[in-house]
Amino acid sequence: MRTFNYEVAFSRNLGWVTEKEQKVLRGKRVAIAGLGGVGGVHFLTLVRLGIGAFSIADSDRFDLANFNRQVGATMRTLGQSKVEVLAAMAREINPELEIRTFEEGVTSENLAAFLESADVYLDALDFFAFAAREQTFAACSAKDIPAVTVAPLGMGAALLNFIPGRMTFEQYFRFRGASDAEKALRFLLGLSPAMLQRRYLADFSRVNLREQRGPSTIMACQLCAGVGATEVLKLLLGRGPLLAAPWGLHFDAYTYRLARTWRPWGNANPLQRVALAIAKRQLGI
Repeated sequence: MRTFNYEVAFSRNLGWVTEKEQKVLRGKRVAIAGLGGVGGVHFLTLVRLGIGAFSIADSDRFDLANFNRQVGATMRTLGQSKVEVLAAMAREINPELEIRTFEEGVTSENLAAFLESADVYLDALDFFAFAAREQTFAACSAKDIPAVTVAPLGMGAALLNFIPGRMTFEQYFRFRGASDAEKALRFLLGLSPAMLQRRYLADFSRVNLREQRGPSTIMACQLCAGVGATEVLKLLLGRGPLLAAPWGLHFDAYTYRLARTWRPWGNANPLQRVALAIAKRQLGI
């Protein structure tokens, strides 16, 4: 039986990172809330980058409806804890990993422990997990932890970074006082001011913000993981260009389009307010 060797396992990263930087990554911790479509791919991508420690949280178990996009969803794992399955997959890649698991998901009671010693938070909560998302981003802001969110939209990925000392999640999205249906709309339009995905939705009946359901693709999740891991790399190593909200990035593979977005004041921006008003009328919110 062959033994594990960290330096050999991640030697092909060298060139894009230096040997010294690879050692830095080995000593870093990334917190990831949500291990579904995006979160599972985020996690395994960062494991293959050689990051040495993680805090992972998800209260869900795998079912058949996860098969189209979630890397841990197989016939063998049906009914099993997403946290347990993904942790086992990660340790098959790097048995030396230090992983803190939170099978109850992120809650107000465990949030401090979840973020303890985290160098970066990578958001992968369910789109409609508004309360958990608000609490987690607020805690990151209070603890000066950079927070990255990359949303799978259609067949693309939309990026926003929330960096300590810059615009916060609440300042950008303006969730406070909104209903859940309106939060869904503000989150969607805030993540995707360019709405590059809107042109090719084939069946509008599959989207219902009031019922908290919508379609997904594995392509979007894979793209998100590549974008998200790159942002985490830059944050952990302190090098490379870095966008911070209200700047964002949206790439759509289906339309071959890339948009660098800028929404000063976030959802309070006049353009956003008009877009939100139109969408609310159309959706009856």
